[in-house]
Amino acid sequence: MKTPYLRRQEDVKTAHGYTWSDYYSWIHQSNCLEILRDKNKLNPEVRKYLEDENTYTEKNMGDTKDLQKILFKEIEGRIKLDDESLKFKDKKYEYWSKTTKEGNYTKYLRRKIGESKIEVYWDGDVEAKDKKFFSAGDIQVSNNDEMLAYSVDDKGSEYFTIFVRNIINNKIVEEPILETAGGITWAYDDKSFFYSKLDKLHRPRQIFQHILGTSPKDDKLIYNEKDERFTASFGLTSDENYYVISATEHTTSEVYYIHKDDKNLNPKLFIKREDGVEYSVNSWAGYFWMNTNKDAEDFKVTRCSHKNINQWKDFIPAKAGTLIGGLVFLKNWIIRSETSNALSKIYVRDFQSNKEEELIFTEEKVISPGISLMQKNKDTDLIRIEYDSPKTPSRVFEYNIKTKEKKLVKERIVPSGHNRDDYIVERLEVEGHDGYLIPITITRHKKTKLDGTAHVLQYGYGSYGMSSQVGFSSTRLSLIDRDIIWVTCHIRGGSEKGMAHWKGGKMLNKKNTFFDFISCSKYLIEKKYTSKNKIIIFGGSAGGLLVANVVNQIPDLLLGAIMAVPFVDNLTTNMDHSLPLSQGELNEFADAKNNKKHFEYIKSYAPYDNLEKKDYPNILITTSLSDSRVLYDEPTKYCAKLRYLKTDYNLLLLKCEMDAGHSGKSGRTSAIEEVAFDYAFALKISGKL
Repeated sequence: MKTPYLRRQEDVKTAHGYTWSDYYSWIHQSNCLEILRDKNKLNPEVRKYLEDENTYTEKNMGDTKDLQKILFKEIEGRIKLDDESLKFKDKKYEYWSKTTKEGNYTKYLRRKIGESKIEVYWDGDVEAKDKKFFSAGDIQVSNNDEMLAYSVDDKGSEYFTIFVRNIINNKIVEEPILETAGGITWAYDDKSFFYSKLDKLHRPRQIFQHILGTSPKDDKLIYNEKDERFTASFGLTSDENYYVISATEHTTSEVYYIHKDDKNLNPKLFIKREDGVEYSVNSWAGYFWMNTNKDAEDFKVTRCSHKNINQWKDFIPAKAGTLIGGLVFLKNWIIRSETSNALSKIYVRDFQSNKEEELIFTEEKVISPGISLMQKNKDTDLIRIEYDSPKTPSRVFEYNIKTKEKKLVKERIVPSGHNRDDYIVERLEVEGHDGYLIPITITRHKKTKLDGTAHVLQYGYGSYGMSSQVGFSSTRLSLIDRDIIWVTCHIRGGSEKGMAHWKGGKMLNKKNTFFDFISCSKYLIEKKYTSKNKIIIFGGSAGGLLVANVVNQIPDLLLGAIMAVPFVDNLTTNMDHSLPLSQGELNEFADAKNNKKHFEYIKSYAPYDNLEKKDYPNILITTSLSDSRVLYDEPTKYCAKLRYLKTDYNLLLLKCEMDAGHSGKSGRTSAIEEVAFDYAFALKISGKL
């Protein structure tokens, strides 16, 4: 098949005294957000190019069809298709969810306590029928157990529509509420609920109250965020006495509270926003509890009496290099988490004695732990503790905090079989270009030789302070069992080593994210985990920015790269403040539009702007037409420019989902198919067909 071609049309751009040409900027449409609602508004010429790229990709991956089927069966075979969650006991009902062998979506069930009759109060397969795309945003039952409010996105655009249904008679009882952010919070009196409306730039900046039985046109505006960098969300406190409104951007927050008896719903401010200061607030036992980085880089917990919100006192002090998480409350206990060196721990504190101890889940060191409550009533000593690791599927225990007794109540089953002893997990540290130590997690089959002959799939993200998890993934086994070593790099830009780890990889330190990843690649070669031209790098969204930049820097070391919905034209996006995420991310990626220094820095590393006429490794790019976070035109123009410049005969494939969003296609089957496709590409270029 003829290689796809996208027309070149020079667009001369100027900024901060610089002039440069962009030959593919014409594909960006001023009505790009309308395409999220109606894909028929896409430029026909661009649509034809995307279809040609999809056909080209399908043809070049034709020899992997059988392998994709094998991978699909392997991955599906490791999933217990007919599974049920553990039950949560509410006041009158116990609630849980389940999946079936035949279905693609989750069903939600309940049973009145003491009775045997089971109700299916929401069925994802029924709701998704005849829809090309389906995603549930939020599914919330009212406090009196009578009404169900849920949100749905049927395009992948993340414009969610809210529906309200009477659970008793299964009838829709309210007008749909359009173009919301998806979140739903019932009022304590069950007469209304709260939600966020998306503005014209797809940002949730307004909180509304919808009173049952009224038109959405009459919904009351509770909060209106005026700063375009900030978004707004709504929640409840643990003691069910207050509503909480949080206005946030990536580095700054501001929180308001409303007492449940305040019929006027008048938000009251805790602490006025201050650049660089983040905080969240909860309420329990007569206190407001605040998790904040004010005078504590890695956060601390303070509290104050409801009677005096100006007298905050430290409760859990800061620890340098250790990220202090939020709190979970029971009548007699406080449970909290902390993270350091890419490893998390859970602690329990006695409310009366104030003594605290770590919960020990297993002898394994590299784990992902968590806790959950078993019931709504907080007067209990029982909780559920859970952990998994790169080689161990999740295990859930019922745990008595007081007696320290624990009972295994659920273990993730791998139907096709799994022997954790077949796998080796290593936690190592790699010295970066500046001497900084970068944690990496390596998972490999015990039979894989460490003589440089193995291939490596190297994963990274490194943005927004998000930590790369170290839990179990059954899908990865399809690569690991074929002698491909999986390496997760906990690079700067995440918060695995605290806030300094994040700050060291953002704004004008962003290049450290890329340098850290490259240092990891070189380390893996040096230590004989792999060799030159045997590394495949993988990342999605902001992780795609990472991968594309690294491809530009060390193409000679790499065999291939997989970029999922990649943020590759970040200079253009950063300068266009009419796009959904741009203004809210200025404290993450800097402000190229208004600051010359920022412009020069971003331009020096932006993947699209730094493509050159040279050899590149094999590359697979995936995107979605309805993606509201990374618009389809970024990876599209990146692919077109790379096709024009590359001097090699390696694969360059672009796969655009025409009915999907940022997370790809919907449904369990489609999700498995997408993974199988990506892995087939990795195995194809590795010579493992």
